[in-house]
Amino acid sequence: MKWISKIVVGTTLAIALLTGTGATAVAQEYKYEFGGAVGGANYMGDANPTNVFRAWNPAGGIVFRDNLNFRWALSTGLLMGKVKGSTLNRPGNVFPNQEQAAFERTFVELAEHIEFNFVPYSDKYSYLNTSRISPYIFTGLGLTVANGNETFFGIHVPLGLGVKYKLRNRLNLGLEWTVHQLFQDDFDAPNKSGFNLNDPYRTNSGLFKNKDGYNTVVVSITWEFGLRDGRCATE
Repeated sequence: MKWISKIVVGTTLAIALLTGTGATAVAQEYKYEFGGAVGGANYMGDANPTNVFRAWNPAGGIVFRDNLNFRWALSTGLLMGKVKGSTLNRPGNVFPNQEQAAFERTFVELAEHIEFNFVPYSDKYSYLNTSRISPYIFTGLGLTVANGNETFFGIHVPLGLGVKYKLRNRLNLGLEWTVHQLFQDDFDAPNKSGFNLNDPYRTNSGLFKNKDGYNTVVVSITWEFGLRDGRCATE
């Protein structure tokens, strides 16, 4: 997860420096998008430190996007999903006194993203070199709440990659993968009595060291609305 975070953050900063948020004055025909998303989520932490393909569970939610221009957008997402993990039968996991632990949680997150499209995104204005398909990257800030005997409440940093495609005017299909980096180690400890995965090795933790997280992959469909007062290519 660390190398992914560095790549996404570095690329985002480089693009922002090269283009600037005001580098383009052209904008999409409609200001906003709203729709739904469905997919899966998996947990990353002490019981699963590296395997991004392990223990995926359902996730889904809604998304609202404010299209600033062809390149930049702000999106707000409300997502609900399930994560689980277990140290049983996991080679390489050796905890003090050979202890074992398992957990599962249902979480809800609210997150705000800033997105950058690699190509100007639109199904119109071809003279502006627009494209109806565009990969994009994003980052932002989010809040995660999860159930359990010990309710989890924490901030996370989302880092992700996606691709969006205009099925037709005003209708968008998206695919998005997100790493959600938490700042706490008790996401995988819904019950803190006895042995649990809240700092099981009793090691010193840094800002991101020994912290939990989760990944999501979702497919979204959104509908555009809010015509720009009759304006087409410029604001």
